[in-house]
Amino acid sequence: MTGRGLILAAPGSASGKTTLTLGLLRAYRNRHVAVRGAKSGPDYIDPRFHEAASGRVSPNLDAWAMGADRLGALAAGDGLLLIEGAMGLFDGAPPAGRGATADLARLLGLPVVLVVDASHMAQSVAPLVAGFAGHDPKVAVAGVILNKLGSDRHERMLRAALAPTGLPVLGALHRRPGLDHPSRHLGLVQAGERDDLDVWLDHVAGEVAAAVDLDTLAALAAPLPAPGAPPRLAPPGQRIAVAADRAFAFAYPHILADWRAAGASVHPFSPLADETPAREADFIFLPGGYPELHAGTLAAATRFKAALRAATCPVYGECGGYMVLGEGLVVADGTRHEMLGLLRLETSFARRRLHLGYRHASATTGPFPGDWAAHEFHYATTLKASGTPLFAAQDAEGAALPDQGLIDGRVSGSFLHLIERLP
Repeated sequence: MTGRGLILAAPGSASGKTTLTLGLLRAYRNRHVAVRGAKSGPDYIDPRFHEAASGRVSPNLDAWAMGADRLGALAAGDGLLLIEGAMGLFDGAPPAGRGATADLARLLGLPVVLVVDASHMAQSVAPLVAGFAGHDPKVAVAGVILNKLGSDRHERMLRAALAPTGLPVLGALHRRPGLDHPSRHLGLVQAGERDDLDVWLDHVAGEVAAAVDLDTLAALAAPLPAPGAPPRLAPPGQRIAVAADRAFAFAYPHILADWRAAGASVHPFSPLADETPAREADFIFLPGGYPELHAGTLAAATRFKAALRAATCPVYGECGGYMVLGEGLVVADGTRHEMLGLLRLETSFARRRLHLGYRHASATTGPFPGDWAAHEFHYATTLKASGTPLFAAQDAEGAALPDQGLIDGRVSGSFLHLIERLP
């Protein structure tokens, strides 16, 4: 049976979309409703919370990097799909906002529920919501959820102000203790780092279920489009060892799924536990994550380091994994930790600098040749990068960037997160 879906978006960041999405996913699951989540854009952290809340895989739906066939295939499935937007509804890559959550609404034909942080407004909520609802006739705003309210009186004022718009107020969530989740420099603290995650999710679900009309919200969902034939990314090997723990948690599910669909097997291992890659592996992948928070443990992981140094198959590192392939990693307090030494690379978090944005990447060598849509998001400073670059790169507007990454024989990597191979 074809599933149904809707999009939870907001006028801007920090409106409470993630907390509300998680509460809805867990609340529907607790009601035995088949529900799953997805995330707009290149976010590794929120989808893992979606999975914990719903018990089902949460893909990234990236309207900048992915075509309609890929998006349709990833969205397809049974039950109710709740897509969490990113930033503001119409915010995307420069110059014109391509890849915004609104693009997903247009491409998938799904309605939008606007989550409004009303903590610092009263009657002004009406022109704000009316402006978003009328901005683009191809983006259907079907209702509003008010968030971060201060009192019952505040809620009454907001509802009265919105009544002339004709848009239903589907819920009003007041400020409550225990709803917030801690963050760090790349976003929320990871789902796997919270021992009381299920207790917290049930608490959030209870607050959301009491504040939101779940039946009316679900009834607004529209049928998902029939999926076309999605593109398939060729695997870089047949037995692929993938680092997977708190230091290496940023691997896109659609890429791993493509590799499996092509007949490759994927074998997780934990460098933090000083595990070694599968002995028969013909490719080793170190995804991004938070190696800077675990640099001391990685430096002391003697079995892991010896296995990677002795490996004869290709080794590839992405963002955090790329830093671990280098000679040293300097953490925030200035301490330098010895890494694998497989690339002539030194990186530091003692002097943080934000690198953020979509990228066009092109490689003529290495394990991922060709043209790629990619994304960069990190705070590391490169102290040294010596050798042959891996990718030529441009930003989202087509402006040339310095070459990205390094390749030295069987070892390669870069700060870029590859998302989709371009035709």
